[in-house]
Amino acid sequence: MDFPQPLVRGRLIQRYKRFLADVVLDDGSELTAHCPNPGAMLGLNTPGLTCWLSKSPDPKRKLAYTLELVEADGGLVGINTMHPNRLAAEALAAGAIPELTGYASIRREVKYGQASRVDFLLQDEARAPCWLEIKNVHLMRTPGLAEFPDCVAARSLKHLRELTAEVEKGARAVMLYVVQRTDCDLFDACADLDPAYAAGLKVAAAQGVEVLCYGCDISETSIRIARRIPWRGANAGPE
Repeated sequence: MDFPQPLVRGRLIQRYKRFLADVVLDDGSELTAHCPNPGAMLGLNTPGLTCWLSKSPDPKRKLAYTLELVEADGGLVGINTMHPNRLAAEALAAGAIPELTGYASIRREVKYGQASRVDFLLQDEARAPCWLEIKNVHLMRTPGLAEFPDCVAARSLKHLRELTAEVEKGARAVMLYVVQRTDCDLFDACADLDPAYAAGLKVAAAQGVEVLCYGCDISETSIRIARRIPWRGANAGPE
């Protein structure tokens, strides 16, 4: 995924009301940007952090700028939770996720479960359909360990249960975590921030939901899914 226009560098003043961020740009001007992230953004919302913003060409937008990247722990971190689905779509089309290749069609936002829409449905006449959910990951508290979620994620737990239901019907179901960081080589569910989700992930995996995690290459010009990251809980059964 290439950013359509060069990003603008600034410094974070504050992130507040979840979707707003005050930023001072390198030229000294201050502005309020859209922060496309409903999570806690632990470690990524500290005043003074260097950040990068995109500017919309749409003159009707109330907030012209969008917070895209934050410099933390010596590298760039993607905080825009709208990007992982696009990143996954590009990776699927390019065959960059080997575990998800070999399907004739890829559909997005297909209804399933209880009033839900799965992120992707992969289909082929020669094999069972694959229901694929995508989650954004940007939390790192222990060096090298990516964690999800960064706050209570009841809706995400509901998705795990809906994926499990598809496995019970004979389909394939995959939970893909896209880590918008370059400094992680291990993934795990965040049991202290959301114990229900962490337990639910183990249960879903034990019942046949596949867990995949991929890290990204990130620069001021692009973000791309790049490498698989192992899940620490892969060999741990449900508690």
